[in-house]
Amino acid sequence: MNTQDRPWLSIILPAHNEEQRLPPCLDQIDAFLKTQDFTAEVIIVENGSQDRTYEIAQEYASRMPYIRPMTVTTRGKGLAVRAGMLAAQGDYRFMCDVDLSMPIESILDFLPPKLTGFDVAIATREGPGAKRVNEPEYRHLIGRVNNWIIKIMAVREFEDTQCGFKMFTRAAAEDLFTVQRTTGIGFDVELIYIALRRKYDIREVPITWYANTDSKIRVVQDSLKMLFEILDIRRNWKKGLYARPSDGQHSA
Repeated sequence: MNTQDRPWLSIILPAHNEEQRLPPCLDQIDAFLKTQDFTAEVIIVENGSQDRTYEIAQEYASRMPYIRPMTVTTRGKGLAVRAGMLAAQGDYRFMCDVDLSMPIESILDFLPPKLTGFDVAIATREGPGAKRVNEPEYRHLIGRVNNWIIKIMAVREFEDTQCGFKMFTRAAAEDLFTVQRTTGIGFDVELIYIALRRKYDIREVPITWYANTDSKIRVVQDSLKMLFEILDIRRNWKKGLYARPSDGQHSA
């Protein structure tokens, strides 16, 4: 592709059974993009849905040519995001949850001129400048326990690896997602784990996050699944599965 034709921003939306939430999500993104002077594409990765998610994506694409629907039949958010990131053409590539629990306007906080010189930018709901709205206390507590496990076993450097909003430069995305192996919810931890070992510049971006009462997160089941996926990540590292051809690796 000619670099002049390449969109500046790619927004990747993994979507599983999202026929209800996808239309308002796309309407908000469209309204936002109309206020910006940069070029963009939106890649909707339908992921094993049993409803009209893909048909709705196609309907929007027929009216909004910057929307690119695709489908990945095998279930797994990590698999869907990987497919979207590697299909994207933007200089900056943003993974985004369909529920838009972060206001879409906040995407500007992840982009130049607001943020410069980074390789990966991850949204954080913890620390100065971050705000959680309407989150049940039990869910926040379980989230902190999960983060404690992640810090002990994989990524010590960050307080919130699991927020669904992350920005990658084109070079970082094409490198990291090529070696990503985790197909489930642990893929966020895996990407940051690899990025740290490849010495990428990772920034945290505090956001205002609105808890969604219609969330599809299964708190206990997903926490257990995350634990097993972290164990797989550590085994993959020791096996050298994340190494560049010229790299050596050590246990971590």
